[in-house]
Amino acid sequence: MLPQKVIIDTDPGVDDVLALLLALSASAEELQVLLISLTFGNIDVESCLLNVVSMFHVLELERKWRLESGLPVGFGCLSAHKPIVAVGADTPLEEKAIMADYFRAFYTSSLCAAESWSAPHFTPEQTWKHMFATTPVLKKDEEHPPNFSPTNNPAHKEILRVLRENPVDSVTIIAVGPLTNLALAAEEDPEAFLRVKEVVVMGGSIDVPGNITPNGEFNTVACPYSAARIYSLTSPNPSATAPPPPITTKKLKPIPGVLSRRLNLTLFPLDITTPHLLTQETFTNTINPLLSYPSYPSPLAQWTKIFVDVTFAKIKESCPSETIGDGGLSLHDPLCVYYVLTRRRGGWEALEDRDLRVETRGQWTRGMCVVDRRKRRVVGAAKPVLLGDEGVWLHCGFGNRVRQMVKSPDEKEVAGEMLRRIYGGA
Repeated sequence: MLPQKVIIDTDPGVDDVLALLLALSASAEELQVLLISLTFGNIDVESCLLNVVSMFHVLELERKWRLESGLPVGFGCLSAHKPIVAVGADTPLEEKAIMADYFRAFYTSSLCAAESWSAPHFTPEQTWKHMFATTPVLKKDEEHPPNFSPTNNPAHKEILRVLRENPVDSVTIIAVGPLTNLALAAEEDPEAFLRVKEVVVMGGSIDVPGNITPNGEFNTVACPYSAARIYSLTSPNPSATAPPPPITTKKLKPIPGVLSRRLNLTLFPLDITTPHLLTQETFTNTINPLLSYPSYPSPLAQWTKIFVDVTFAKIKESCPSETIGDGGLSLHDPLCVYYVLTRRRGGWEALEDRDLRVETRGQWTRGMCVVDRRKRRVVGAAKPVLLGDEGVWLHCGFGNRVRQMVKSPDEKEVAGEMLRRIYGGA
């Protein structure tokens, strides 16, 4: 069976990095990571780039350590194919970034800061800043990194390129940050964007509280217009459910009324991601043997311990258990990768065709997910109109059709399998 081709759009990020490690630790037969596209999010996009380049640097050290130690090298996905890394959006389409006072900003930035003073040998000398559009293009004689390919092309253009160069329905996008890169790609060429097999999104909260506002999840609140625009592509008539134009200086094309096909979108909101926990005990028990290895410690175990321990400390210090789970790190982003890795096994449960919209302008409800749960229909009407709905819901008969994932095969197994894959050389 051929490997599943994926694009990972991310704002790394602690759980983002764990999601990337989970994907790259897959076998060559399971996954082929074609592109890692970076977006702003919990931190600025330049720090996201440093985090990703540091991760690749540590993975190279880890693979050498495993060879020298006589252990399975693992990371077959990475060995078989070098992913492209592209830098994308540095602000939301609304041009109103929100990240300063959110606790995840603390431990996400600590991924850079902690390693710089605790383990400077894990920070690569070359941070590949030439990948930004404002800096020179990579020189021909410049040494390329060993396990990824940098590009100067903006992330949304790389997304479109990958989708155009691969057969229709052969590439899955795993989006675990704000959806700005995806919205820019869909705005530039919606038909090319709709060649995607499935878009797997970590975002939103439906029947549970938000994690940044009472009703808002961070990724969706960070750029609600992008989320609303992407969700509208699941509708038979995207213009009917599209959000009003954002307050922005960017000139955006209107969303088409009719497209050749609907977007296949699977949503992982906080409702399902929050209960999937990694406890400090499980993490510590996994990496301790690698930290006391006879030769010298595992570079990957050393590196991840730095920022994961900082994260656990911050969770215990700042967050009530009902917000972040029962004393553990919720595996929001890794769960999306885990789904792609295991969906062929079955056991996943979803609510199909949910008419889900995102509030883009509310003072208190920015980024709130609103689901139409009404079932009453006007009998004999030319269009399926809800009784009493006079256009407030923007032509409900052409509503969005989002798949909301509600249950994994076994939430207690996700953390264990993730750690075995990342650290076990499987």
